Amino acid sequence: MTVLVLAEHNGKTLNPSVLHAVTAAKQLGEVHVLLAGSDIGALAAQAAQIEGVAKVLAADAAHYAENLAEEIAPLLASLAGAYRHLLAAANVYGKNIMPRVAALLDSQQVSDVVEIINENTFVRPIYAGNVFITVSSQDPHLVLTVRSSSFDKASASGGNAQIDSVTATAPQNLSRFVSRKLTESDRPDLTQARVVVSGGRGLGSAEQFDALLTPLADALGAAIGASRAAVDAEYAPNDYQVGQTGKIVAPELYVAVGISGAIQHIAGMQDSKVVVAINKDPDAPIFNVADFGLVGDLFDVVPKLTAALQVNA
Repeated sequence: MTVLVLAEHNGKTLNPSVLHAVTAAKQLGEVHVLLAGSDIGALAAQAAQIEGVAKVLAADAAHYAENLAEEIAPLLASLAGAYRHLLAAANVYGKNIMPRVAALLDSQQVSDVVEIINENTFVRPIYAGNVFITVSSQDPHLVLTVRSSSFDKASASGGNAQIDSVTATAPQNLSRFVSRKLTESDRPDLTQARVVVSGGRGLGSAEQFDALLTPLADALGAAIGASRAAVDAEYAPNDYQVGQTGKIVAPELYVAVGISGAIQHIAGMQDSKVVVAINKDPDAPIFNVADFGLVGDLFDVVPKLTAALQVNA
């Protein structure tokens, strides 16, 4: 049995989520990777080096250049005849494309898979991660998205996959690319960072958010995240949001500063290896998932913690 993994990329490098998706796919059978884009020879070579990948399918056409879901979905559906499982990471890219693929194949999608029991049976969270449900499907095609934080990375080197060209589907012309605005940062990517420092509404303002969290994150070499409340209050940009409606993270260390611990936020960080919570409210729900909790005024605690880390750096 073979599995087709849809690979996300920015035209130059593969997204790290592809490595997690390959690990998940290996539990289901031989792994093939689909790359769609324009002038993707170098990307195909990168994908071929991933350990565990047997074949890379390269679809090279101008209308794939911007990874528009309306163009990629028909391509993936056109290749489905050779595969029982079609798989992608459960991120913005995968969530945009895979439901379209499922609709084209008249198949029900199994979303946000955290565990693969067998070729037909999967575990996924519901109710903001408070309940895990086991789903079994006998559909001819199984369209899956997998949560990256639940599967280890495959090695990016050591493989030697065959690279095959596949025929591009006709342009759909249902959407067009207008522009892209990218946030440039020297910090680790939030979803891949080893350490994440997140701030909540308790920080009080965008100025305080930056003044307290930036030095702490610098001392820890951390990415910066935020609760939905902090983002809604415009303390932090939208791409900082951690939670059910934001990004799912599972770092080795997660530091929650001034975050009460709403269910939707917990859903996005509960797989973190160690959780440290700083909050003045001893009854804050965040302490229920914290390995270490400090009840105190964050405006006093965080500067002291930052100073101690800088001294011992």
